[in-house]
Amino acid sequence: PEILKQQVDNFISVAEPSKQDGELVALICPHAGYQFSGAVAGYAYRNLKDRFVKTVILIGPSHYYPLKGISVYKRGFFRTPLGDIEVDKDIAGALIKEDSEIAFNPMAFDKEHSLEVQLPFLQRTLKGFKIVPVLVGAPTENSIRSFIAGLTEVMRQRKDIIIIASSDLSHYHGYEDAMRMDSRFIEAVQRLSIEELQLLLSKAEVEACGAWPVLITMAVARNLGATEGILYKYANSGDVTGDRTRVVGYGAIGLYRTQLSEEDKAILLRIAKETVYSYVRDKKTPSFNITRKRLLANGATFVTIKDRYGNLRGCIGNVLPVMPLYESV
Repeated sequence: PEILKQQVDNFISVAEPSKQDGELVALICPHAGYQFSGAVAGYAYRNLKDRFVKTVILIGPSHYYPLKGISVYKRGFFRTPLGDIEVDKDIAGALIKEDSEIAFNPMAFDKEHSLEVQLPFLQRTLKGFKIVPVLVGAPTENSIRSFIAGLTEVMRQRKDIIIIASSDLSHYHGYEDAMRMDSRFIEAVQRLSIEELQLLLSKAEVEACGAWPVLITMAVARNLGATEGILYKYANSGDVTGDRTRVVGYGAIGLYRTQLSEEDKAILLRIAKETVYSYVRDKKTPSFNITRKRLLANGATFVTIKDRYGNLRGCIGNVLPVMPLYESV
């Protein structure tokens, strides 16, 4: 216990906290052996530290058990050398929907490490918390849709819950190829672009062993009003071992709900005005060089136009965040 406590505390203490404003909704965190990814994981938990969290939804991939659908652990405790962590039975029970292949299958957890490695970090970061352990195997469309809806509803009722998606990134590529693949994965997460990430995964242009946990987490976070992802730290096993021939990528990312700053608002208003002027005069849509992450993240906009008497003239927009916010505007 003392060795584990010292190791985890060191990972957390040396990590730099993010200066990101806003409400932290979810984390994406690696799950390899501590000697490989512990330093990256420390950044995720450094940014969780001192937050008011009473229940942690832990979502990870099933590496060993041929799990169909989703398994939610619904009773008892998880034990580490640092003590026992109680399972939040009420929330776990609310998420289980056996007709949608969301069930309690304890065998899926027997050998699974993707959630267990997160627990000592949580024990050194939070106090008096419970967990809801969730493993995703080969989910059906129905199980994914039902779980996202159920978890969204649970989190709308409680402000003291956070999601942690457990996932490593690309596996066993050369250093430069891994960096290239992982940067595209991270960029899609930062923009909260579920559609882009699904496309990249389907074309094998990016990889993640916890792809479904990440996609589920992004969907729930977006439902809860999350606006952007913030990369805390990226590294791969080559940075640790020095062997750059076959590396595994690790990323620590926070998903946040933030307000537009006054500068963001001014930029969006300028974009709107210049677009109207340019198109009316020259039939051209102007291009803009936008670097602010909040405006590059996917967003939805909707505009209603009325005449001077209040009569509707027309409306246009995107009801779903399927493109960068500035482009939607």
